[in-house]
Amino acid sequence: MTALRPERDADAAGTPYGQEPYGDPDALGGGPHDDETVALRVVDPAARISARGSAPAAGPATGGRAARRKAAKRRQGGRGGARRASGTAEPRSGAAEPQDGEEGPRAPLTRVEARRLARARRPSPATVASRAVGELFITTGVLMLLFVSYQLWWTNVRAHAQADKEASSLQDDWADGKRNPGSFEPGQGFALLHIPKLDVVVPIAEGVSNDKVLDRGMVGHYAEGALKTAMPDDKTGNFGLAGHRNTHGEPFRYINKLKPGDPIVVETQDKYFVYKMSSILPVTSPSNTTVLDPVPQQSGFTGPGRYITLTTCTPEFTSKYRMIVWGKMVEERPRSKGKPDALVN
Repeated sequence: MTALRPERDADAAGTPYGQEPYGDPDALGGGPHDDETVALRVVDPAARISARGSAPAAGPATGGRAARRKAAKRRQGGRGGARRASGTAEPRSGAAEPQDGEEGPRAPLTRVEARRLARARRPSPATVASRAVGELFITTGVLMLLFVSYQLWWTNVRAHAQADKEASSLQDDWADGKRNPGSFEPGQGFALLHIPKLDVVVPIAEGVSNDKVLDRGMVGHYAEGALKTAMPDDKTGNFGLAGHRNTHGEPFRYINKLKPGDPIVVETQDKYFVYKMSSILPVTSPSNTTVLDPVPQQSGFTGPGRYITLTTCTPEFTSKYRMIVWGKMVEERPRSKGKPDALVN
């Protein structure tokens, strides 16, 4: 909408007809009239400053809205040119850029200064040594963790697989009649040991070699030299067995939990030999071989009989001492009569 105003004659002060009596509109900040509109409009701040004389004006913006925009662009360009003309130079190529908090560009470094700066940034021998020691500790820790994982986990996995394979092969040979009771080669399996309370079923092999027997997850029969012990079918004697308590299948891990009267069964090709646990020696020296005597000392047995002795290391995860468990045979049962009650219940 166009704002209308009445026409009036010149006043006493001599204001001509049609002229504003209150001064120059440009001086009041309104800017010159244009042909587009004479309605109220927002005052251009740049034009107001120019009218007051605080900054050089780029000239009156005439020609309507498009002309005022061009005039504003020219004023802005003038300010940028003034900055360039004031002597502020652009940074030269190769000069250091000003960092935060610095007031201007830095001059390029000389060769000597650059070398000094490079030497200052270079780590000291102490720093290099500390880094090397730290990396060595980390590598050692990783290797130790891998070794512990191998000992506590992988050896059991491998030993269980080997023992299961040997037990299956042994039972297949019994079914086919390929093995007969008698003497056996070192490392050869000839029986199965059952400890129902501990849910243990493990092959018994001849000898107590780590490589051939114990580390393969089996239980070894003391059958060599001064440590030779009886076989289960002997009329009297002590059937001595050894097994790992930790790692490599750990068949004797929990024999310390056996109580007097708990069954221990030895299964051969044609018979079951059932023993009852009678006593335990929690700690003894590894050189105490009297525990394997035909009438083992410290067992509580007073005369000849048919005994079984289980030996293993103690405390756990060490081989400093030995733990001994004894049992006495209470039943000899042919396989033709079926399993004994200890394996059925």
